[in-house]
Amino acid sequence: MVFQRQLLRATAQLRAANNPVLRSALQRRFASTENAFIKERQAVKDHAAATTELWRKISIYGVIPCLVLAGVNAYTLWNQHWEHWSHMPPLEERVEYPFQNIRTKNYPWGNGDKTLFWNDSVNYHNKDKTT
Repeated sequence: MVFQRQLLRATAQLRAANNPVLRSALQRRFASTENAFIKERQAVKDHAAATTELWRKISIYGVIPCLVLAGVNAYTLWNQHWEHWSHMPPLEERVEYPFQNIRTKNYPWGNGDKTLFWNDSVNYHNKDKTT
């Protein structure tokens, strides 16, 4: 397979070397800047450069400020949420409704009462206290 590939390359090079008139005409044709193909490729390159510059500007002047504003909004909402929680009664004094913390069987970890994502500062479950 490799030998066949090398043989084909060598014959193509010999053909081009044996006919200098054809070779020089082809070189002139493809090296010309008046060729439609070259003009089209240059137009594509110019369009790609302009589009790249547009998206770079959108990313810098559009996306980054939006991310900063979203971060500020998330921070203020986070603080408002915990400000609201500070005015609520302690977890032990809140009403626990029957639909909260339904347990049909114990979990296989810990004491069997806490879920996998249990947070002691937010979640509370008293087995004896239901209304």
